[in-house]
Amino acid sequence: MKIRIKFAKYGVMKFIGHLDTMRFFQKAVRRANIDVKYSEGFSPHQIMSFAAPLGVGMESYGEYMDIEVNSMDSIENMKEALNQVMVDGMEILSVTLLPERAKNAMASVSAASYRIRMKEGGFPVCGLKASIEGFYRQETIPYTKETKKSVLELDLKQGIYELDADDEGGIQMLVNASSSGNIKPSMVFEKLCQFAGWEISPSAYQVTRLETYTNLAGEGEPHRFVPLSEVK
Repeated sequence: MKIRIKFAKYGVMKFIGHLDTMRFFQKAVRRANIDVKYSEGFSPHQIMSFAAPLGVGMESYGEYMDIEVNSMDSIENMKEALNQVMVDGMEILSVTLLPERAKNAMASVSAASYRIRMKEGGFPVCGLKASIEGFYRQETIPYTKETKKSVLELDLKQGIYELDADDEGGIQMLVNASSSGNIKPSMVFEKLCQFAGWEISPSAYQVTRLETYTNLAGEGEPHRFVPLSEVK
């Protein structure tokens, strides 16, 4: 059976990297006595995959991982058993039984929503909403991404589906999170600050992933994003 687990990662655990998060859940599954399925061969390992990795320092309430199990009594009991072995900053939000032919979490990711807020107080700027609207109305938002091997010229506008100020004085966005066109929220915020003339230190704000989505629309159809936990 294929199981999709949605979890939150916050507080001190936001400083734990992706590989350590994987190791944490491998141990948690054993401690919770989950009848997880193992691969075959000389070095068997738990059949487990994660959706889009979360950057160090970011919080999230929309993280996902898939596991395969040989048996279970109920998804409610699995959720309770896992939460009993979680640490502060890790919380299991839901457990879902997937259809047999469902794609794994990593292959399903199409988009993700984020919130950016100041760690102390509100944004030290005037006209937050007007600046965001002016920034988003641009036909193109060029961004230069430097890697170890090359320099890439991107148009962020193609991967920003929604961008607005929220009611709590923060910034929310829905962006491309697929493997072929992943847009990091820090990239969008960097260009927004340049556009609006803001000087905000990266250490002054907190980025939180709110949800991770898959796209159920067919080819040529408008995007139809749904949370990974709602895939049937």
